[in-house]
Amino acid sequence: MAKTKPAVPSLGKRVKEARSRLGISLDELAQRSGYTAKVISAIEEEQMVPPVALILQFSRILKLDMEPEDAAGTAATRMRARSHKKRVDSYAYLALTRPKADMHLRAYQVTIEPNTEHKGVEYHHEGEEFIYVLEGELAIQIGENMNTIKKGQSIHFDSSLHHKLNNPSTEPATLLVVIYVP
Repeated sequence: MAKTKPAVPSLGKRVKEARSRLGISLDELAQRSGYTAKVISAIEEEQMVPPVALILQFSRILKLDMEPEDAAGTAATRMRARSHKKRVDSYAYLALTRPKADMHLRAYQVTIEPNTEHKGVEYHHEGEEFIYVLEGELAIQIGENMNTIKKGQSIHFDSSLHHKLNNPSTEPATLLVVIYVP
């Protein structure tokens, strides 16, 4: 009889378990992450996929590798991880690097649909962010400053400042986003 591997816990379940293990209340995690308890609860209950910025916050606060430990890095697992795109409202992202506690750079390929913005979401997280536009156009507000960058252009900024992205064009925007997390 073949043995079946245990299911990998969902992101929401791993967040909830880590929070419980560390004795951090929902309100305390909200206070430390800058996101509301309602948003965190929705993630823990699998009702919402968190934006990259919140995944980085969870990783730092909960001292948690946000990628599941499964199949010890087999070729099939690596292919699945590379091809898996996570959707968050009006954009999709593909992790290009695997977050680990001792590594500080995270890279993502982000696609933002035409004429969209991150509805009601302003990001802020420790570190720095570099965005290079592979295709299309990006409007990014950093603090009170609005910037528009097009294919072949880039922007580098302090990601602890509130920032918000949108795609004002009629074509999808594809970005290379590299985040440094201290």
